Amino acid sequence: MADLLTLTEQGLYCAAGDFFIDPWPRVGQPPPRRAIVTHGHADHARPGSASYLATPETAAIMRQRISKDLPVDTLGYGTPIAIGDVEVSLHSAGHVLGSAQVRVSNGRETWVVSGDYKRDPDPTCAPFEVVPCTTFITEATFALPIYRWRDGSAVVQDIADWWRGNADRNTTSVLFCYALGKAQRVLGELAALAAAERPLPATEVLLHGAMTPLIRLYEQQGVRLFPSQPLSAIDDPGALPGALVLAPPSAAGSPWMRRFKKHRTGFVSGWMRVRGNRRRRGYDRGFVLSDHADWPGLVDTVTATGAERVLATHGKTDVLVRYLRERNVAAAALSTRFGEEESP
Repeated sequence: MADLLTLTEQGLYCAAGDFFIDPWPRVGQPPPRRAIVTHGHADHARPGSASYLATPETAAIMRQRISKDLPVDTLGYGTPIAIGDVEVSLHSAGHVLGSAQVRVSNGRETWVVSGDYKRDPDPTCAPFEVVPCTTFITEATFALPIYRWRDGSAVVQDIADWWRGNADRNTTSVLFCYALGKAQRVLGELAALAAAERPLPATEVLLHGAMTPLIRLYEQQGVRLFPSQPLSAIDDPGALPGALVLAPPSAAGSPWMRRFKKHRTGFVSGWMRVRGNRRRRGYDRGFVLSDHADWPGLVDTVTATGAERVLATHGKTDVLVRYLRERNVAAAALSTRFGEEESP
C-alpha cells in the first residue's frame, strides 16, 4: 500500500487529494495545482503554485509577502473538508500567527504534517494542539538536549531590564529579531508587562522599516502589541538615546547602523542558547527565545500524538531519530528543502 503522502521533487504530495503541502515549485516543471501551506515563513510559503489553502491569518501574511492577488482559499482551525479521497483539516501549530498543522486522513491512516511548531505560551498566536495520528512529520530544528527554553515572559523581562540599563546611560538598544513571529512576540510580551504595570523605559518601541508591515498586519488581525512606530517617523535624533529599536538581522553591520552614535546590540533567537553563536555574530547580548519546540517539547509532542511512525525533517534529525528508535518508535529522517529563518 502506497503512503498517504510521498516526497517528490516538488515536495510532499498527496495523490489521493492531488495537493502538495508546503511545496517548492521547480523551474521547468508544471506548477503544483494546489498547495496547502502551514505558515507564512518563506521556506514554507513559496510562490509558484496555481492555488493555495491556508488559515485566514496565513493567507493575509502570504498576500503581504508574496502578492496581494495570490489565489488563496482559507480554512479555520479544526474544520474538516474533503479534498479528493481524503479528509483535510488544519490545527494550530503555535509557531507564529496562523501557523497550522495539516491533518490528512483516508479513514485507514492519519498523517499530520506539523510544519514548524512550539509548545510554549505565546500571546501573539494560538497555542499548539496535539493531533492524534498514525504518522507524524515533525521538525527537528532544536533537536538536541541542550535546547530547553525558559518562559518567554521571563526572557522579555530580561530584554526590558537590558533596555532600561542602556536607557539610564543614554544608550540606544538595537534588538535584532526576525520580522515574522519573533518581533511580534517581543512586542506582545512587552504589552503584557505594561498591562501588569511593570515599569518600562518608554511608552513605545521604534522599528526598522522592514519590521513595520508585518507588525501592523498582526495588529490588524487583533493581536495586542506594545505601541511602536517606524524609526523614519522620528525627526529629532536626540530622541534615539534610550530608545529600543527592533531591526532584522540583515541590518547588523549595515550603513543603517551609522545613525546610532551610542548603542548596544542584542539578538533574540533560540540559537543564543549556545554562547559562541553570540560571540561569532558580534552581538553585545543574546536572548534565548525561540518560536520552535525545544528538546522536551519535541519528545513530548511525539509521545502525545500516539504516532506509530515519526518522520523528522530539517535540523538535528539524526539525533531525534536515534533517540526515538532507542525507545522503539519507528522513526526516520525526511529530507526536505525547508530551511530556517533562525539561522545561527
